[in-house]
Amino acid sequence: MRQGKISENVLKRSVLRKIKTYREEVISGAGIGKDCAILAHGEGMQIVLSTTPVTAPPAELGRYAVPMALNNVAAAGAEPLGVLLTILLPEETEETELARLMEQTQEICSMLHAQILGGHTEVTAVVREPVMTVTGVGQREASLAKRLPGIAPGQDIVVSKWIGLEGTARLAKRYRMELAQRFPMRMIEDAADYDRFLSIIPEAATAVKSGVCGMHDVSRGGIFAALWEMASGAGVGLNVNLKKIPVRQETIEICEYFGLNPYELLSGGCLMMTAWDGEKLAAELAGAKIPVVVVGKTNDSHDRVLYHGEEKRFLDMPKTDQIYHIFA
Repeated sequence: MRQGKISENVLKRSVLRKIKTYREEVISGAGIGKDCAILAHGEGMQIVLSTTPVTAPPAELGRYAVPMALNNVAAAGAEPLGVLLTILLPEETEETELARLMEQTQEICSMLHAQILGGHTEVTAVVREPVMTVTGVGQREASLAKRLPGIAPGQDIVVSKWIGLEGTARLAKRYRMELAQRFPMRMIEDAADYDRFLSIIPEAATAVKSGVCGMHDVSRGGIFAALWEMASGAGVGLNVNLKKIPVRQETIEICEYFGLNPYELLSGGCLMMTAWDGEKLAAELAGAKIPVVVVGKTNDSHDRVLYHGEEKRFLDMPKTDQIYHIFA
Protein backbone atom coordinates (compact mmCIF):
# COMPACT_ATOMS: atom_id res chain seq x y z
CA MET A 1 0.00 0.00 0.00
CA ARG A 2 1.07 3.58 -0.56
CA GLN A 3 2.69 5.60 2.19
CA GLY A 4 0.50 7.80 4.39
CA LYS A 5 -3.15 7.44 5.36
CA ILE A 6 -4.84 4.46 3.75
CA SER A 7 -7.34 5.25 1.00
CA GLU A 8 -11.04 5.60 1.73
CA ASN A 9 -11.82 2.39 -0.17
CA VAL A 10 -9.28 0.38 1.83
CA LEU A 11 -10.53 1.95 5.05
CA LYS A 12 -14.10 0.90 4.28
CA ARG A 13 -13.21 -2.56 3.01
CA SER A 14 -10.52 -3.73 5.41
CA VAL A 15 -11.04 -1.67 8.56
CA LEU A 16 -14.52 -0.28 9.12
CA ARG A 17 -16.35 -3.42 7.97
CA LYS A 18 -14.45 -5.38 10.61
CA ILE A 19 -15.59 -3.15 13.48
CA LYS A 20 -18.80 -3.89 15.35
CA THR A 21 -20.54 -1.75 17.94
CA TYR A 22 -21.30 -3.52 21.23
CA ARG A 23 -21.49 -0.88 23.93
CA GLU A 24 -24.46 1.41 24.39
CA GLU A 25 -22.13 3.98 25.95
CA VAL A 26 -20.51 4.53 22.54
CA ILE A 27 -22.35 7.48 21.01
CA SER A 28 -20.07 7.87 17.99
CA GLY A 29 -17.32 5.52 16.87
CA ALA A 30 -15.15 4.82 13.85
CA GLY A 31 -16.29 6.14 10.47
CA ILE A 32 -15.41 8.17 7.39
CA GLY A 33 -14.64 11.75 8.39
CA LYS A 34 -14.81 10.90 12.09
CA ASP A 35 -11.65 11.71 13.98
CA CYS A 36 -13.05 11.11 17.48
CA ALA A 37 -14.89 8.53 19.54
CA ILE A 38 -17.59 9.94 21.83
CA LEU A 39 -18.66 8.08 24.96
CA ALA A 40 -21.47 8.78 27.41
CA HIS A 41 -20.01 9.68 30.80
CA GLY A 42 -22.16 10.30 33.82
CA GLU A 43 -25.21 12.51 33.74
CA GLY A 44 -25.13 15.09 30.98
CA MET A 45 -21.45 14.64 30.05
CA GLN A 46 -19.53 12.92 27.28
CA ILE A 47 -15.90 11.84 26.94
CA VAL A 48 -14.21 12.56 23.57
CA LEU A 49 -11.15 10.56 22.46
CA SER A 50 -8.86 10.84 19.45
CA THR A 51 -5.57 9.13 18.64
CA THR A 52 -2.87 9.96 16.10
CA PRO A 53 0.69 8.79 15.36
CA VAL A 54 3.42 11.21 14.31
CA THR A 55 6.95 10.55 13.05
CA ALA A 56 9.51 13.35 13.33
CA PRO A 57 12.96 14.10 14.74
CA PRO A 58 12.97 14.03 18.57
CA ALA A 59 13.43 17.80 18.74
CA GLU A 60 10.11 18.31 16.93
CA LEU A 61 8.00 15.28 17.81
CA GLY A 62 5.96 16.57 20.75
CA ARG A 63 5.46 19.93 19.07
CA TYR A 64 3.49 18.29 16.24
CA ALA A 65 1.95 15.20 17.86
CA VAL A 66 0.18 16.78 20.85
CA PRO A 67 -1.67 19.55 18.96
CA MET A 68 -2.78 17.11 16.27
CA ALA A 69 -4.55 14.83 18.77
CA LEU A 70 -6.03 17.65 20.83
CA ASN A 71 -7.18 19.50 17.69
CA ASN A 72 -9.39 16.53 16.81
CA VAL A 73 -10.89 16.64 20.30
CA ALA A 74 -11.52 20.39 20.04
CA ALA A 75 -13.10 19.98 16.59
CA ALA A 76 -15.69 17.72 18.23
CA GLY A 77 -16.65 20.67 20.42
CA ALA A 78 -14.97 19.24 23.51
CA GLU A 79 -12.64 20.79 26.05
CA PRO A 80 -9.24 19.03 25.82
CA LEU A 81 -8.15 17.63 29.19
CA GLY A 82 -5.03 15.59 28.58
CA VAL A 83 -3.08 13.09 26.52
CA LEU A 84 -1.86 9.51 26.71
CA LEU A 85 1.52 8.96 25.03
CA THR A 86 3.10 5.94 23.36
CA ILE A 87 6.70 6.62 22.34
CA LEU A 88 8.69 4.20 20.17
CA LEU A 89 12.40 5.01 19.88
CA PRO A 90 15.19 3.65 17.63
CA GLU A 91 17.98 1.75 19.38
CA GLU A 92 20.51 4.56 18.86
CA THR A 93 18.42 7.07 20.83
CA GLU A 94 20.21 8.61 23.80
CA GLU A 95 18.50 9.11 27.14
CA THR A 96 19.17 12.84 26.88
CA GLU A 97 17.09 12.93 23.68
CA LEU A 98 14.19 11.24 25.47
CA ALA A 99 14.45 13.71 28.34
CA ARG A 100 14.37 16.68 25.94
CA LEU A 101 11.41 15.15 24.10
CA MET A 102 9.45 14.86 27.33
CA GLU A 103 10.38 18.39 28.37
CA GLN A 104 9.13 19.68 25.03
CA THR A 105 5.95 17.62 25.23
CA GLN A 106 5.26 18.89 28.74
CA GLU A 107 5.83 22.46 27.56
CA ILE A 108 3.31 22.03 24.73
CA CYS A 109 0.77 20.43 27.08
CA SER A 110 1.17 23.29 29.55
CA MET A 111 0.55 25.83 26.78
CA LEU A 112 -2.62 23.97 25.78
CA HIS A 113 -3.79 23.44 29.41
CA ALA A 114 -3.65 19.67 28.97
CA GLN A 115 -2.12 17.06 31.28
CA ILE A 116 0.04 14.08 30.40
CA LEU A 117 -2.12 11.26 31.77
CA GLY A 118 0.21 8.31 31.20
CA GLY A 119 1.40 6.04 28.41
CA HIS A 120 4.22 3.75 27.35
CA THR A 121 7.83 4.29 26.21
CA GLU A 122 9.83 1.63 24.37
CA VAL A 123 13.08 1.25 22.45
CA THR A 124 12.68 -1.00 19.41
CA ALA A 125 14.65 -2.00 16.33
CA VAL A 126 11.44 -1.82 14.29
CA VAL A 127 11.46 1.99 13.89
CA ARG A 128 14.07 4.13 12.14
CA GLU A 129 12.77 7.43 13.52
CA PRO A 130 10.98 8.20 16.79
CA VAL A 131 7.22 7.63 16.66
CA MET A 132 4.81 9.20 19.13
CA THR A 133 1.19 8.10 19.25
CA VAL A 134 -0.94 10.55 21.19
CA THR A 135 -4.47 9.88 22.45
CA GLY A 136 -6.22 13.14 23.17
CA VAL A 137 -8.87 13.11 25.90
CA GLY A 138 -11.57 15.72 26.35
CA GLN A 139 -15.06 16.26 27.69
CA ARG A 140 -18.17 18.05 26.53
CA GLU A 141 -21.73 18.54 27.67
CA ALA A 142 -24.13 16.03 26.13
CA SER A 143 -26.45 18.91 25.23
CA LEU A 144 -23.79 20.19 22.83
CA ALA A 145 -24.97 17.65 20.26
CA LYS A 146 -28.16 19.68 19.86
CA ARG A 147 -26.19 22.89 19.43
CA LEU A 148 -23.94 21.24 16.84
CA PRO A 149 -26.55 19.97 14.37
CA GLY A 150 -23.92 18.69 11.95
CA ILE A 151 -22.96 19.30 8.34
CA ALA A 152 -25.92 19.60 5.94
CA PRO A 153 -26.67 20.96 2.45
CA GLY A 154 -26.91 24.73 2.16
CA GLN A 155 -24.30 25.61 4.78
CA ASP A 156 -21.35 27.95 4.28
CA ILE A 157 -17.84 26.46 4.47
CA VAL A 158 -15.48 28.51 6.62
CA VAL A 159 -11.71 28.04 6.99
CA SER A 160 -9.54 29.42 9.80
CA LYS A 161 -5.97 30.74 9.55
CA TRP A 162 -4.09 29.23 6.57
CA ILE A 163 -3.57 25.88 4.87
CA GLY A 164 -0.20 24.11 4.82
CA LEU A 165 1.07 25.58 8.09
CA GLU A 166 2.44 22.38 9.61
CA GLY A 167 3.95 21.10 6.38
CA THR A 168 5.62 24.45 5.72
CA ALA A 169 7.09 24.57 9.24
CA ARG A 170 8.46 21.05 9.00
CA LEU A 171 10.00 21.64 5.58
CA ALA A 172 11.56 24.95 6.65
CA LYS A 173 13.10 23.37 9.77
CA ARG A 174 14.49 20.28 8.06
CA TYR A 175 15.81 22.00 4.91
CA ARG A 176 16.71 25.37 6.41
CA MET A 177 20.19 25.59 4.85
CA GLU A 178 19.12 24.28 1.45
CA LEU A 179 16.26 26.78 1.29
CA ALA A 180 18.66 29.55 2.36
CA GLN A 181 20.41 29.15 -1.00
CA ARG A 182 17.21 30.31 -2.69
CA PHE A 183 15.26 32.44 -0.20
CA PRO A 184 16.02 35.13 2.41
CA MET A 185 16.79 33.62 5.82
CA ARG A 186 14.16 35.86 7.39
CA MET A 187 11.47 34.19 5.25
CA ILE A 188 12.70 30.71 6.18
CA GLU A 189 12.79 31.53 9.89
CA ASP A 190 9.26 32.89 9.72
CA ALA A 191 8.06 29.74 7.94
CA ALA A 192 9.83 27.51 10.46
CA ASP A 193 7.97 29.32 13.23
CA TYR A 194 4.55 28.44 11.79
CA ASP A 195 4.25 25.75 14.44
CA ARG A 196 3.13 28.55 16.77
CA PHE A 197 -0.19 28.41 14.90
CA LEU A 198 -0.79 24.65 15.20
CA SER A 199 -3.55 24.63 17.85
CA ILE A 200 -7.15 25.12 16.68
CA ILE A 201 -8.50 24.98 20.24
CA PRO A 202 -9.22 28.76 20.42
CA GLU A 203 -11.21 28.92 17.18
CA ALA A 204 -13.12 25.72 17.96
CA ALA A 205 -14.14 27.07 21.38
CA THR A 206 -15.27 30.37 19.81
CA ALA A 207 -17.10 28.61 16.97
CA VAL A 208 -19.12 26.45 19.38
CA LYS A 209 -20.55 29.65 20.87
CA SER A 210 -21.09 31.34 17.49
CA GLY A 211 -23.44 29.21 15.40
CA VAL A 212 -21.11 26.58 13.98
CA CYS A 213 -22.84 23.42 12.69
CA GLY A 214 -19.88 21.12 12.09
CA MET A 215 -16.09 21.21 12.38
CA HIS A 216 -13.28 19.21 10.81
CA ASP A 217 -9.59 19.56 11.65
CA VAL A 218 -7.51 20.02 8.48
CA SER A 219 -4.45 17.81 8.80
CA ARG A 220 -2.95 14.99 6.69
CA GLY A 221 -3.70 15.30 3.00
CA GLY A 222 -4.32 19.02 3.32
CA ILE A 223 -7.45 21.00 2.57
CA PHE A 224 -8.40 18.78 -0.38
CA ALA A 225 -8.46 15.69 1.85
CA ALA A 226 -10.42 17.56 4.53
CA LEU A 227 -13.03 18.74 2.03
CA TRP A 228 -13.44 15.20 0.67
CA GLU A 229 -13.67 13.61 4.13
CA MET A 230 -16.17 16.22 5.32
CA ALA A 231 -18.39 15.78 2.26
CA SER A 232 -18.11 11.99 2.27
CA GLY A 233 -18.84 11.67 5.98
CA ALA A 234 -21.85 14.01 5.84
CA GLY A 235 -23.14 12.81 2.47
CA VAL A 236 -23.15 16.29 0.92
CA GLY A 237 -21.75 17.95 -2.18
CA LEU A 238 -19.82 21.19 -2.19
CA ASN A 239 -18.76 24.17 -4.26
CA VAL A 240 -15.47 25.79 -3.24
CA ASN A 241 -13.67 28.83 -4.62
CA LEU A 242 -9.95 27.94 -4.75
CA LYS A 243 -8.96 31.60 -4.83
CA LYS A 244 -10.55 32.13 -1.42
CA ILE A 245 -8.71 29.31 0.35
CA PRO A 246 -6.19 31.12 2.60
CA VAL A 247 -2.52 30.28 2.04
CA ARG A 248 0.60 32.22 3.04
CA GLN A 249 3.17 33.30 0.50
CA GLU A 250 5.95 31.41 2.30
CA THR A 251 3.97 28.19 1.84
CA ILE A 252 3.54 28.88 -1.88
CA GLU A 253 7.25 29.64 -2.34
CA ILE A 254 8.47 26.58 -0.45
CA CYS A 255 5.98 24.29 -2.19
CA GLU A 256 7.07 25.60 -5.58
CA TYR A 257 10.70 24.96 -4.66
CA PHE A 258 10.00 21.31 -3.78
CA GLY A 259 7.37 20.80 -6.50
CA LEU A 260 4.55 20.23 -4.00
CA ASN A 261 0.84 21.05 -4.06
CA PRO A 262 -0.01 23.29 -1.07
CA TYR A 263 -3.64 22.13 -1.16
CA GLU A 264 -2.51 18.57 -0.38
CA LEU A 265 0.08 19.51 2.25
CA LEU A 266 -0.07 18.74 5.98
CA SER A 267 -2.25 21.53 7.39
CA GLY A 268 -2.36 21.23 11.17
CA GLY A 269 -3.52 24.54 12.64
CA CYS A 270 -6.31 25.03 10.10
CA LEU A 271 -9.94 24.35 11.07
CA MET A 272 -12.75 23.85 8.56
CA MET A 273 -16.25 24.72 9.77
CA THR A 274 -19.78 24.87 8.38
CA ALA A 275 -22.55 27.25 9.41
CA TRP A 276 -25.91 28.44 8.14
CA ASP A 277 -24.55 31.98 8.33
CA GLY A 278 -20.87 31.78 7.52
CA GLU A 279 -20.35 35.54 7.50
CA LYS A 280 -21.72 35.83 11.03
CA LEU A 281 -19.45 33.02 12.20
CA ALA A 282 -16.51 34.64 10.43
CA ALA A 283 -17.24 37.96 12.15
CA GLU A 284 -17.31 36.28 15.58
CA LEU A 285 -13.97 34.57 14.93
CA ALA A 286 -12.45 37.76 13.56
CA GLY A 287 -13.57 39.48 16.77
CA ALA A 288 -11.49 36.90 18.64
CA LYS A 289 -8.52 37.83 16.40
CA ILE A 290 -8.68 34.57 14.45
CA PRO A 291 -8.18 34.93 10.66
CA VAL A 292 -11.05 33.24 8.83
CA VAL A 293 -12.53 33.09 5.31
CA VAL A 294 -15.80 31.80 3.82
CA VAL A 295 -14.59 29.63 0.92
CA GLY A 296 -17.71 27.88 -0.38
CA LYS A 297 -20.98 26.12 0.32
CA THR A 298 -22.36 22.62 0.77
CA ASN A 299 -25.20 21.33 -1.41
CA ASP A 300 -27.51 18.34 -1.76
CA SER A 301 -25.70 16.77 -4.73
CA HIS A 302 -22.83 14.29 -4.67
CA ASP A 303 -20.59 16.60 -6.69
CA ARG A 304 -17.54 18.13 -5.03
CA VAL A 305 -16.62 21.02 -7.27
CA LEU A 306 -13.65 23.39 -7.12
CA TYR A 307 -13.76 26.70 -8.98
CA HIS A 308 -10.78 28.81 -10.04
CA GLY A 309 -12.23 31.78 -11.85
CA GLU A 310 -14.10 30.35 -14.84
CA GLU A 311 -12.30 27.02 -14.54
CA LYS A 312 -14.22 24.16 -12.93
CA ARG A 313 -12.88 20.81 -11.75
CA PHE A 314 -14.05 17.96 -9.53
CA LEU A 315 -12.32 17.13 -6.27
CA ASP A 316 -10.42 13.83 -6.36
CA MET A 317 -10.25 11.25 -3.58
CA PRO A 318 -7.52 12.11 -1.04
CA LYS A 319 -3.96 11.39 -2.10
CA THR A 320 -0.82 10.73 -0.09
CA ASP A 321 0.13 13.87 1.80
CA GLN A 322 2.66 15.89 -0.15
CA ILE A 323 5.08 15.83 2.79
CA TYR A 324 5.76 12.12 2.08
CA HIS A 325 7.18 13.02 -1.31
CA ILE A 326 10.02 14.70 0.58
CA PHE A 327 10.12 12.79 3.88
CA ALA A 328 10.30 9.36 2.24
